[in-house]
Amino acid sequence: MAPPSSPLTNPRSDRVKAVRALSRRSVREKAGRFLVEGPQSVREVVRHRPELVLDLYLTADAAARYAEVVEAARAADLYVHEVSDEVLAAMSETPTPQGLAAVCRVPGGSLDDVLSGSPRLLVLLTNVRDPGNAGTVIRGADAAGADAVLVSDASVDVLSPKVVRSTAGSLFHLPVVTGLPVEATIDRLREAGIRVLAADGAGTVLLPDVDLAPSHAWVMGNEAWGLEESVRARCDEVVRVPIHGKAESLNLAMAATVCLYASAAAQRG
Repeated sequence: MAPPSSPLTNPRSDRVKAVRALSRRSVREKAGRFLVEGPQSVREVVRHRPELVLDLYLTADAAARYAEVVEAARAADLYVHEVSDEVLAAMSETPTPQGLAAVCRVPGGSLDDVLSGSPRLLVLLTNVRDPGNAGTVIRGADAAGADAVLVSDASVDVLSPKVVRSTAGSLFHLPVVTGLPVEATIDRLREAGIRVLAADGAGTVLLPDVDLAPSHAWVMGNEAWGLEESVRARCDEVVRVPIHGKAESLNLAMAATVCLYASAAAQRG
């Protein structure tokens, strides 16, 4: 780690512009880097995936308030830079940054890596476009003890600032594999002996009637139009979450959480 340097105070510097540019997907893909904002997410990446962190930026107030994050970063031999409030605001996409941000390498990992670990519970997101929903599903999968989250090539970029924030650090707790072709991925899962369950309001099988003890993967679709017929046809079963009240439906994140926790209950007792 480099010795401490003077605080960064120029919000128009090239370094600040380069960090802010990571809010654009094209820049993230070209640079192989992404931005992590806020104390919760920064704490989790420093704690669980320090090898991803290239630079940690924090204000003097944040350094005092989140001393344990700074201590963990220095223990991991990370580059830590003190910045002014104006610099952090210029770096961040969020209008109210909380004093901490980190520039990180894009994590590796593939479907082969996931399958080599004999997973019992997976979730595959297809055509999911809403950042908040995508992030909440990743967070729910983490909480339910899923082995990985798989994301289709037609879904939102999970390394966008909005998705990263909405995962609340769960992005750094379990493998998240992106850029996958949906139908080919379903075929691979079934070839690996993993049952594939489509979660869809048009399902003919109710969630309480499904055997969730064996290894399986939930396929979750677009917030507005659900799963395509070609995707449903490739799955072993199409499952519907029962609605007992007058609500028309559950949104993606709610339905995913219900399904994942049903799986966790069946597998963990």
